[in-house]
Order: sequence, then C-alpha cells, then structure tokens
Amino acid sequence: MIASVRGTVTATGPDHAVVEVGGIGLAVQCAPGTLAELRVGQPARLATSLVVREDSLTLYGFADDDAKQLFELLQTASGVGPRLAQAVLAVHTPDAVRKAIANADTAALTRVPGIGKKGAERLVLELRDRIGPVPVGPDGAAGVTAGAWPEQVRQALVGLGWTAAQAEQAVAAVAETVDGATPPVPVLLKQAIRLLGRTR
Repeated sequence: MIASVRGTVTATGPDHAVVEVGGIGLAVQCAPGTLAELRVGQPARLATSLVVREDSLTLYGFADDDAKQLFELLQTASGVGPRLAQAVLAVHTPDAVRKAIANADTAALTRVPGIGKKGAERLVLELRDRIGPVPVGPDGAAGVTAGAWPEQVRQALVGLGWTAAQAEQAVAAVAETVDGATPPVPVLLKQAIRLLGRTR
C-alpha cells in the first residue's frame, strides 16, 4: 500500500526514523545500515513495506527497492516474519543473502539472530529457486567484492551510535587483522565493536 516515502528526516532512533511527508511524521522501522545513511533535517527517500496486523500497522524502510523486495520475499518462507526478515538484512547485504541461499550456505544464514540450522535449511529449500540472480565476482565465484566490507562495517557502527571518526578508526584497526580471505561482514563488525569496547 505504501511503496515508498520521500520527505525530511525529523528524528532517528536505534531501530527507526521519522520521515515527515506532507506534514505527517511517519515512523519507519529500519536496519542500522539504512539508518546510518539518514541525517536529521535532510531529505530522504526510503523504499517501504507496510505490514498489517490486527493490532498494528508497521512501516519498514529500506535504502533501495532491491532490499525491500528481498524483505518481502523472505517473509514468504515458513516461520519468517517481518522482524526476522529485517534482521537478515541487518546482518547481510541483499547480494550476500542471495549468495547464501543459492549456495545453500546455512552457516552464513545462522549468523542472523533467530535463525537456527533448521530455519536456515528451510530458507534454502523454499527460496532457492525464487531468489533471483546471484552476483558473480571476477574469479567466477558468486559473491560480493571483498573491498565492500569497510563501508558496510562503518555504516553499521555509525548506525549503532558511534561517531564517524570512531567508526573509521575501528575499521582501520580491523583491516590490519584481515589476512587472506575476507571474513563475513558480521564477523568483522563484531570485531570492530569489541575494539570500541562495547559488547552486544
């Protein structure tokens, strides 16, 4: 029903932003990476998905239409509601989710809080044929580029409340520990959070 919103960001919280559209402030639930892109007082456009329940109307917001479409697709799997679908996209990029499902990488999927081994297997089984094109790297392997992780970790840290300077320092420190194959973004993010002295 509400496919997108465009307006001025009037407030942000740990898990949502308020976007004023035509004099009405809409509360939009967003993942940390999306929140990191928003600035209070600045215009923004979010792709949105309205989830209707008997006792609530909840608007979920995404940086682009691709993330929104994947959010809606994830919910077609058994046992996946909007909060879990958003958690998946908070931990992984849309491309990483597609890669994990296409390659039956249950280890990657179980890094999402709330998804166990059986849940990951169910996601693969139910969505593998419907997940869409999987990005292919220069070596022919499906996946996102290793160079993309610093920006993802930086955005997540800012979304979690650290300053851009603190996030930059933590990313630089984590980068020094990466040798050879790049670990998954959630692992790198946890490392950065540990370095900044906060456990989650």
